[in-house]
Amino acid sequence: MNASTPSLAGRVVYWIATGVVAALFVVPGVANLVRVPHIAHDMAHLGYPDYFMSILGTWKLLAAIAILIPGFPRLKEWAYAGMIFDLTGAAISRAIVGDGTAPVLVPLCIALVAVVSWVMRPPARILHVPVRT
Repeated sequence: MNASTPSLAGRVVYWIATGVVAALFVVPGVANLVRVPHIAHDMAHLGYPDYFMSILGTWKLLAAIAILIPGFPRLKEWAYAGMIFDLTGAAISRAIVGDGTAPVLVPLCIALVAVVSWVMRPPARILHVPVRT
């Protein structure tokens, strides 16, 4: 094993974090797309228009797929960034409407798991950009 090969523990942490984050995006993504009543109520409570559920649901599903499939490192970078935008936006939205501490902390905790997935990804899933001199 060389320096660029992740350890077994590192691969396990990566796949657990990635699986958790993907699931936590697929489930609400589908719920947004099929307009599950309590999700629709939550979105209205946060002040979002109904059509936003379709946009958000689609993006969530695409992000989950992007971080799971092999290859496409640039797409993965965008997917992780989108996840962080979504989750921090959810936390801020909850804070602004006064939902309390737990509803603000939950998306931030999920964001932390997404960051762990991003940090622990294997070299083949990292975008390598040549340095210009």
